[in-house]
Amino acid sequence: MNTLKLLTITTSVAAFLSAGKISDIRCSNKANERKVVESNISTEPKITVSKDNKIQVALLLDTSNSMDGLIDQAKSRLWNIVNTLTTLKYNGQAPQVEIALYEYGNDGLRDENYIRQVTPLTQDLDLVSEKLFALRTNGGSEYCGAVIRDASINLNWDTNEKSMKLIYIAGNEAFNQGKINYQDVIAKAKSKNIYTNTIFCGNRDEGIQTFWQNGANIGEGKFFNIDSDRKVIYIETPYDIKISQYNSQLNDTYISYGSRGSEMKSKQALQDVNAESQSASNAVERAVSKSKKNAYKNDHWDLVDKVEKDKSYISSIREEELPSELKGKSKEEINKIVAQKSADRDKIQKEIEILAKQRQAYIDAEMKKRGSSEGDDLGKAIEKSILELGKKNGYSF
Repeated sequence: MNTLKLLTITTSVAAFLSAGKISDIRCSNKANERKVVESNISTEPKITVSKDNKIQVALLLDTSNSMDGLIDQAKSRLWNIVNTLTTLKYNGQAPQVEIALYEYGNDGLRDENYIRQVTPLTQDLDLVSEKLFALRTNGGSEYCGAVIRDASINLNWDTNEKSMKLIYIAGNEAFNQGKINYQDVIAKAKSKNIYTNTIFCGNRDEGIQTFWQNGANIGEGKFFNIDSDRKVIYIETPYDIKISQYNSQLNDTYISYGSRGSEMKSKQALQDVNAESQSASNAVERAVSKSKKNAYKNDHWDLVDKVEKDKSYISSIREEELPSELKGKSKEEINKIVAQKSADRDKIQKEIEILAKQRQAYIDAEMKKRGSSEGDDLGKAIEKSILELGKKNGYSF
């Protein structure tokens, strides 16, 4: 299916959602899910985004032949991980969230250690999603020490001591392969306050015997083992449809600008499609992430985010940088349009955040009924460690 067709599907689905037809169908089948609590945004305290500190996470994924299940879990849990990160507060403020992506252990990589930086640390989460969905597995040699060294040295880690810096490496072969000594590399990373967490895809005892636990111990991070071939558990909630409707409205608040603005807005819609291709619940998780001002920022192509960052930007924007709907308008008119879109977005994001809290409470209650083993996957392993390390470093939730 080509990109144009996917985007056409997305537009049709958005219109269908906006018309309330899907809601009517679903609710008629499940009467007990009709009672979605109407939100009241005035009861929610305003979250202040910190300008000083960040939470930075580098995901290092094994893309050798046997790791298709791991990559699938990463696709399914990316937005859940982002949403977990955005729950952390430091002195009452929400740190900026940045994600980086690496792959390693793939024979197709043109590097002597078979590693590649897929994305830098960035708030362009559509880019992270795009690149994650493009990953392909291929047989190779997995050199954990080499990829940790590259990530710890070459990523733009924040120097603020309040910032939390986390590496997560996941794979299924011995941790000590290759010429680069993982113990030295992880110790040096920790000296820069970068915590290394390890996720072994296989039996826990095997992960311990093949040094994955030792790597986490040196990095003062967490060691986990998961079944990477296990399908991610999704829980449908009474709040999902309404959040999806708000996501359609949220997309309408974005105004592209610049030479690649239209292309980037299309990519935003495509990543909505990618998320939904994993599950409807995953698409909802992405919509929740898009409501987080400290994580989902697109000032490189969206005029609303750009003006929020630079109040005077419109005064200097050139006519050719404007989208067709703004061409020929005065700077004053453009400012009014952008201000209205900003106000609309703020309101929609607040509504999504309220519904997201109710949704998460519903999921937590259901998970408790089913037992914690239901959540034994990549996303849940990372979520658990984020909460533990956050508490250790003075973050609240």
